[in-house]
Amino acid sequence: MELQVTNSPFNQEQVELLNRLLPTLTDSQRSWLSGYIAAIQGTAAASVATAPQANTAAIPVPAALAPKEVTVLYGSQTGNGHGLSKKLSKKLEEVGLVVTMSSMSDFKPNNLKKLQNLLIIVSTHGEGEPPDNAIPFYEFLHSKRAPQVESLQYSVLALGDTSYEFFCQTGKDFDKRLEELGGKRLTPRVDCDVDFDESAAEWMNQVLQSLNEAGAGSSVVESVSAVALSDSTESEFSRSNPFQAEILENLNLNGRGSDRETRHIEISLEGSNLQYEPGDSLGIYPENHPQLVDDLIAAMGWNADEVVVINKHGEARALRDALLRHYEITVLTKPLIEQVVKISGNEGLRKLLEPGHEQELRTYIEERDLLDLVQDYGLQQVAASDFVSILRKIPARLYSIASSSKAFPDEVHVTVRTVRYEAHGRDRYGVCSVQLAERLEAGDTLPVYVQHNPNFKLPKNPDTPIIMIGPGTGVAPFRAFLGEREETGAGGKSWLFYGDQHFSTDFLYQIEWQRWLKDGVLTQMDVAFSRDTDKKVYVQHRMLERSKELYQWLQNGACVYVCGDEKKMAHDVHSALGAILEQEGGMSPEEAAEYLGHMQQEKRYQRDVY
Repeated sequence: MELQVTNSPFNQEQVELLNRLLPTLTDSQRSWLSGYIAAIQGTAAASVATAPQANTAAIPVPAALAPKEVTVLYGSQTGNGHGLSKKLSKKLEEVGLVVTMSSMSDFKPNNLKKLQNLLIIVSTHGEGEPPDNAIPFYEFLHSKRAPQVESLQYSVLALGDTSYEFFCQTGKDFDKRLEELGGKRLTPRVDCDVDFDESAAEWMNQVLQSLNEAGAGSSVVESVSAVALSDSTESEFSRSNPFQAEILENLNLNGRGSDRETRHIEISLEGSNLQYEPGDSLGIYPENHPQLVDDLIAAMGWNADEVVVINKHGEARALRDALLRHYEITVLTKPLIEQVVKISGNEGLRKLLEPGHEQELRTYIEERDLLDLVQDYGLQQVAASDFVSILRKIPARLYSIASSSKAFPDEVHVTVRTVRYEAHGRDRYGVCSVQLAERLEAGDTLPVYVQHNPNFKLPKNPDTPIIMIGPGTGVAPFRAFLGEREETGAGGKSWLFYGDQHFSTDFLYQIEWQRWLKDGVLTQMDVAFSRDTDKKVYVQHRMLERSKELYQWLQNGACVYVCGDEKKMAHDVHSALGAILEQEGGMSPEEAAEYLGHMQQEKRYQRDVY
């Protein structure tokens, strides 16, 4: 609907300007403008009253009413930090703030001294290390080049997992370092465990309220009462509301006689509106093993049918069902043991937490579960309702998606290696992998969601060459990459390095790689089967053997992708890349490291490691 001069207080020129502007505004821009006009009304009233009516010059904006600028930086390995940053930025914009959101790898560190409000969302990777896209900013901040930032207000949301010793270490490091450089906390840092939704929402609200109290701008008129972590434009199904998906196929990819069992699971997404791209992951919420649940209930002398409350909203379940589907019972953490001491008063556990016993605690926690704990320390006197109140929610398991949605509409495929081992006199297993291998078949359902990962994506230019390095199940996303490139007709060359134990029993997706090689979708492939020769050969050895050609691919702009084990394989592959740059490019170790750092910043070197 257009304004007319006859029914408005504006002159012809103003009406034309308004009619051009208003249709282009978003809802958040209209909201901001409305709040801004309301705020300046009182300030401008006196000058407007005395000004000639014909004067249409703009009223100067008082400095105090200028909208506040806020920078949101995220460091994310799997995509959680990026997703939360988008939600936060949207909330900040809705209340009239000017928001700049950026990955830490894209942020120019020299701009830090110009910022007034900085919000950091960062995960911790591996053993207390920053995620790949946070490394450049993290290193700058902890170097001598980092500036003093006395005028900076900041707050940190740290994402982590309490089962790791260095829980939320990267967030703690950022928080401490910014304080050392003179920054002032806008709100205290919040450390989130794997079930982060409520903690993240509370932090966002604290940030919004603090910005409001600090005079963040004319349009911030009230704090936000709740932060919804779902986007109405996306599927209604998410991490906090998973989709019950039907299993279409469940196959063992390993041949007879293999020491390994690797499941290829095909899952229907029909009716979910869940969308994914190659490089994304599928989150699966597993169930604990029924035998372990029954053994725990028996060891504690609990009643399996006792009703227990499972969350702060008062939702209740029968104890056995709660232990089966809701609570994590296979991992021990220091925070959990601290809580057990509080509710049980157990002196043996209390001593384990005393200073000087850190290594003893570390050794005890490793590869033990809740059943071990209650049996070893005689905790049978603790009531079921008290015990479950200190347990954390069972976390989803993330698996790299092994399919292209263009090739398999309404389906998603994952590749899962079954984990089984013996420790401390008992058989142990991976919770989700053994459920998939032993207790689920075609026709069954399981709760899933899509975890978007912007840090592991095919190059935008389809002609860009790609080098993919993925031993074992690390090859899964590259099945998705090549499936996508086949469907889109991408012209760029592709090179896959793949490894496992035995050629005859462990060559995952062998027929598909051969077909893609024949059709030219896959340009070349190098394989390493470590147990087929006297000398163990891994993917990094094949890379070094092809160093001259691999270096030429890098010089021609190829993107490098690494997927798989972070602790050893990814480090060995990184070292091999550095050695190739030194050997073929005549670089010093420092120059090679800088070259790889630039590749990461340019998104030409991406890793999906765990």
